Amino acid sequence: MNKHERIAELARQFSADGVDPRYAGYFALFNQQKFYEAHDILEDLWLPDRHGVNGNFYKGLIQLAGAFVHLQKNRLRPAAALFKLARTNLEKYPGGHEHLNLVAVLALIADWHGRLEAGDFSKNPLSDASVPKIDLLAGLQ
Repeated sequence: MNKHERIAELARQFSADGVDPRYAGYFALFNQQKFYEAHDILEDLWLPDRHGVNGNFYKGLIQLAGAFVHLQKNRLRPAAALFKLARTNLEKYPGGHEHLNLVAVLALIADWHGRLEAGDFSKNPLSDASVPKIDLLAGLQ
């Protein structure tokens, strides 16, 4: 079974009204702190259309999950760099985009990047009890 087939099988368990199961799966996996898997499932959606209308949007979300993968591996500076890239890609879109409150996502990015800077890149904020969560919104386009 190749990677695309594995992702398709994984995506079958996720559903949300009006969205691709890989997109829904990204948020479910992200909220379970399975950041690498979240990155992988959304990358499968992004790769065929990375230059399309949502190319930078999906790329920013993939970078956000990647930042948390780096935090899980205690790679604080690479995490900070990905938070910045994610912000740059996501801030190009309206505050409500693809069933997502981007204002809240950008605030989450600013918060976590700020935690890294506040600890002078010597303390991993993921080791604290707080866990990032991102939820899709019903009815938002």
